[in-house]
Amino acid sequence: MNTEEKFLIDTLTKNLIIRVMEDFNVSVTEAMSIVYNSQLYDRILDLETGLYYQSKGYNYQLLHHEILTGEIA
Repeated sequence: MNTEEKFLIDTLTKNLIIRVMEDFNVSVTEAMSIVYNSQLYDRILDLETGLYYQSKGYNYQLLHHEILTGEIA
């Protein structure tokens, strides 16, 4: 992973954590746990999926669905 990819992943992850905090009214620690333990996060880290350069809105839709159903759409 190069520095640009790492930056994109870190920025996306930060934005996902913020959205989880807002939408589910949880603490930053809880939101971090939700994001970092999600299937989506594993897929974001897999550079071959290309999710790391998709929009935060697109990724959040996937995460939101996973939180509610336990599965990625």
